[in-house]
Amino acid sequence: MSVAPIHWDELERRIDDSADRYRSAAPFPFVVFDDFLDQQACQASLEEFRALDDQRWQGFIHINERKFSHTDPTEWGPELQRLLADLNSPKFLELLTKLTGIEGLKADPALEGGGLHRSGQGGFLNVHADYTVHPHHQHWARRVNLLLYMNQDWHLDYGGDLELWARDMSKCQEKIAPLFNRAVIFSTESDSFHGHPIPMTCPSDIYRRSLALYYFTEEEKPIVHSTNYQARPEDGWKKILISADRRALQAYDWLKRKTGISDDRIHKIFGSIDRLRSRSKKTP
Repeated sequence: MSVAPIHWDELERRIDDSADRYRSAAPFPFVVFDDFLDQQACQASLEEFRALDDQRWQGFIHINERKFSHTDPTEWGPELQRLLADLNSPKFLELLTKLTGIEGLKADPALEGGGLHRSGQGGFLNVHADYTVHPHHQHWARRVNLLLYMNQDWHLDYGGDLELWARDMSKCQEKIAPLFNRAVIFSTESDSFHGHPIPMTCPSDIYRRSLALYYFTEEEKPIVHSTNYQARPEDGWKKILISADRRALQAYDWLKRKTGISDDRIHKIFGSIDRLRSRSKKTP
């Protein structure tokens, strides 16, 4: 029998107890909840996560990240679908408002930039602040992120810690290990810098798995910024590559906003171009 993923009364108590701590946290508002879901439900969701067809994952492989995402819930199992429905429900949005103080939060059924994320050996995500406005809804300002980790028996020496950086990028102020059934909720502002920039050292058959959900408010004139990758003080010459890749991403983001094209469609186009290029190289 399926088990409800969220114990609502318990979660409400935890959020009531955490609201002040959330809003005063540094370097920006955030909170960590361990044992976020019912353990049995989280385990069932993980099993469905593991079973997803490898060919349906979109790769984001460039200077600033190495990860894969899956954003089509119709291909997820029933436990993951139920979890998504609960975390996007009016009831959960009400609890997020209690925690953050942000009124009018709405979920994103398209899972733009979110969904299931997976990265393996060598995977990383450079420090960044997230895009500020939904690429397909010009009045949706991004306000809150939720990251739910599903990494059973995760060894700390694998790496993959979520790093929260000072607003001036002078230092990392918090490190959060991506442990099983741990949720991190934080406010997304133009300088909410976060990531896991150090390539992971997990075995080749071990993956860092998470569910990422983003919440928005309706704004008349939201300030538009693309994902803003930042170099760390120790990055040295890599700063040049990080900056160049950031500018390329800004162009990519502009294309999405102007044409309405999806990440999946763009990846298919790029894949077709790569296949044509490969064939031309083989032609004598």
